Amino acid sequence: MPDTLTPAAVAWRRTLSSLAVRNFRLYFLGQTVSLSGTWMQGVAQAWLVLKLTGSGTALGLVIALQFLPLLLFGAFGGVITDRFDKRRLLYVTQTAAGLLALTLGILVSTDLIRLWMVYALAAGLGCVHAVDNPTRQTFVLEMVGAEELPNAVTLNSVMVNLARVLGPAAAGILIGTVGLGPCFLINAASYLAVVVALARMQVNELQRGTPQPRAGGQLREGFGYVRSTPALRTPLLMMAVIGTLAYEFQVILPLMARFTFHGDAGTYGLMTSFMGGGAVVGGLYAASRRPRSPAALSLLALIFGAVLLAASLAPTLPLELAALVLVGAVSIMFIASGNTALQLAAKPEMRGRVMALWSVAFLGSTPVGGPIVGWVGQHFGPRFGLGLGAVAALVAGVLAYPVQARLGSDVNRLPSTQRQATSVLPGPEPMVEKQPSTPR
Repeated sequence: MPDTLTPAAVAWRRTLSSLAVRNFRLYFLGQTVSLSGTWMQGVAQAWLVLKLTGSGTALGLVIALQFLPLLLFGAFGGVITDRFDKRRLLYVTQTAAGLLALTLGILVSTDLIRLWMVYALAAGLGCVHAVDNPTRQTFVLEMVGAEELPNAVTLNSVMVNLARVLGPAAAGILIGTVGLGPCFLINAASYLAVVVALARMQVNELQRGTPQPRAGGQLREGFGYVRSTPALRTPLLMMAVIGTLAYEFQVILPLMARFTFHGDAGTYGLMTSFMGGGAVVGGLYAASRRPRSPAALSLLALIFGAVLLAASLAPTLPLELAALVLVGAVSIMFIASGNTALQLAAKPEMRGRVMALWSVAFLGSTPVGGPIVGWVGQHFGPRFGLGLGAVAALVAGVLAYPVQARLGSDVNRLPSTQRQATSVLPGPEPMVEKQPSTPR
């Protein structure tokens, strides 16, 4: 029978292609529930710190403590990821994170919470994330395989940002009606969705790698491998710069909401939701596109810097919300492109360590960037804190472009079959009336 699908239906099917894999579909649904709770807790935690201290520096410090273990131990978390079965490891990390959220919820609900307790629990969650982040990222490849990985990584990022829409919106309502405590308790319960999804998976359908045996020097080996591989080194350095100063939204957006636009928790939730909504749209667009050259990551960094600059200059809340939609859209395209490039370029036995370094660059840089952006936001104004991230993205994009352009030239000289497999960054398809061109 002839294919009766419309072009729009074909494009939509391509956009959601990795969800045809049952295991990934279960994981996607479970993570959507869990991460909605995580974003809810993020909003509640930020507002809790501001309620206890009124200090942007204190807010930056608690965010820094949450990500400090990623900076200190994130690379070793990748070694653990490479050594153990990833599905079983996720049972442990997700359960531990749920217990920490439950503890925070009980302390807030009983009015026993103190600032040092928030610091301690944030640091504990960071220790869990040091192992959980590289495990979750590399587990995606085991569920869908290399062919569907670009689509799955992008949809995974869409899911994170869909949760960013749902979680903060719910948090704003809950904080205004029943208080902060229920946000943490609901987040604790949401981790059960991931545990159930993991339990219902068809284990024989997973494309599991061989766990690496325990051996000395594995951490050093991972650093050496990245240092000697430009296709890995350049995206990681870009993310280290951009992640340090641009991805500090948990610090700067509460300050923008409270001090720039004179709002409350609902204003912060609204800003986060608009940015998440833009990320969902941008992610769905990226998921339907074909691969592009490595230089696309540098171009995305430049565009990211431009929209961040626009957000820092927006004079009114409606214009700020519009700018944040663009920030979210470009942000997810940069993250998904860099993530996919690293996973497909890395050797299977090194993938956990490579993605751990990605987590260090993206999230582990927060202990450095969080207090800096918080201090700048408090002493010079939140707009300057957001503008600092814009400058970081623009500089990283300009400096990385020549290196990535050379990598793209090397790809273009390969035979067409190798070129297709090597180009891993999602980007626009060629126009139909033209001949297909050769392609964070």
